[in-house]
Amino acid sequence: MRAGAALAVALAVDVVVLGIRDARLVVLLGRRTKEPYAGRWALPGALVGPEEEPDEAAVRHLTDEAGLAEPDHHEQLATYASPGRDPRTRVVSVAYLALVRQTPDVTQPWAWCAYDDIAADPERFDLAFDHPRILDDAAERLRAKLEYTPLAAALLPDPFTVSQLRGVYEAVWGSALDARNFHRKVTGVPGWLVPVGRPQVAGPGRPAQLYRTGDLRYVAPAMTRPGG
Repeated sequence: MRAGAALAVALAVDVVVLGIRDARLVVLLGRRTKEPYAGRWALPGALVGPEEEPDEAAVRHLTDEAGLAEPDHHEQLATYASPGRDPRTRVVSVAYLALVRQTPDVTQPWAWCAYDDIAADPERFDLAFDHPRILDDAAERLRAKLEYTPLAAALLPDPFTVSQLRGVYEAVWGSALDARNFHRKVTGVPGWLVPVGRPQVAGPGRPAQLYRTGDLRYVAPAMTRPGG
């Protein structure tokens, strides 16, 4: 291409939707029905309309195409623009990290897939485009943000117990945590958890207290993930 010539670029969005299902961190994937990469798993994604903001396109695709409710939390992750990431044309993708409190049953071509299964055997899942990189970047963003923000609650029903909250950390970080130390930490930081005033009765033993997140934005001192 000669210097100064215009470059045709398409703008797209890709969304990494993460949730907790059966005590595991899961991601929403869909089987592609068209070329390129027909039959392979991919993250939810769509082209951005000419009068549309990328945020709007991301939410539209999840609600209209994947049938999900609007995510409880979503944030811009990064922009991916490597040449050749899409064999059809030059496509710049704005990627988002989205967290959901519920992982409802979905119908084909969609499925909830365990993140650690994908990480352990990426060839079996064989994600299309540069989606392995995007997924790994999103998972690391979440792992890091759990260290210094109360974002884990966005993956839980409201209200929740401390045990359920610990389960999110264990699923995201991939390690068991000491229950007593975790309870002391999350209940000892002012503004992190607010009791809702009614215990959860779930079988024998002492009822578990229910909480919501307070107005805390940053956890200080930060949580330390195992091996970090």
